[in-house]
Amino acid sequence: MHSTRVSEPNGARRLRVAGAELDVREIAPSRPGAPTLVFLHEGLGSADLWKEFPAALAASTGCGTVAYSRRGNGFSTALTGPRNARYMHDEALVVLPAVLESLQIAEPVLVGHSDGASIALMFAGDRPQAVRALVLEAPHVFVEELSLRGIAAIRNAYERGGLRERMRPHHADADRTFYGWNDVWLSAAFRNWNVERFAEGVRAPVLALQGLEDEYGTTAQLDAIARRAPAPVDRILLARCGHAPHRDRRVFVEAAVSAWLREKVALG
Repeated sequence: MHSTRVSEPNGARRLRVAGAELDVREIAPSRPGAPTLVFLHEGLGSADLWKEFPAALAASTGCGTVAYSRRGNGFSTALTGPRNARYMHDEALVVLPAVLESLQIAEPVLVGHSDGASIALMFAGDRPQAVRALVLEAPHVFVEELSLRGIAAIRNAYERGGLRERMRPHHADADRTFYGWNDVWLSAAFRNWNVERFAEGVRAPVLALQGLEDEYGTTAQLDAIARRAPAPVDRILLARCGHAPHRDRRVFVEAAVSAWLREKVALG
């Protein structure tokens, strides 16, 4: 697939992949030979909304980092129509391979959150030899009623609360970003979405984190991954933590992920 790297005057990198321009943030590695950590954001996330997490892991591990906004999020190309129920398949099996090829990243560590964690798992299951390790925060591999209730509730927060105003500084078109994610998750076509089978192809070690107060998923998601993956799956369940462990339990998660990477990826 043809892709092009474009540098903007303000230092933000734009990457042309699959007919879209993606907004990219990069930190160079400080340790020779260290792998690159590739950050895959949640459904309403973006490269910038990872905030200090990539820099913290880069500093503690010496790894380089790449975070990019998927089409329809952040300041990447906006959506022009509704997503279909296989949108995460497309991201995992078409877009992410093209991004890695364009950035010349071999055997990354994929760090995914929510939708991004599902995309990471699918990529690793489809290309077992292409990944060094997986860090999965609040991954989804099937649809739970709790998830649908939470996603329906956030629609009310967007339309009647302050979520729209909070999203606007972080996305080129907040309405398209929100409804492009919310509509597909609440669609009838998505009810039977299930990607558990991809776990069966994963050969890289996995660290899976789940908040016990997550309003969008339960530990059943982690159980399903651990049950089906032939790779070792370490699980961390976090009290007083919702859907975003790296935000809700920032200090602990940064330390835990860094220590796990030093052990599993032999960073020294």
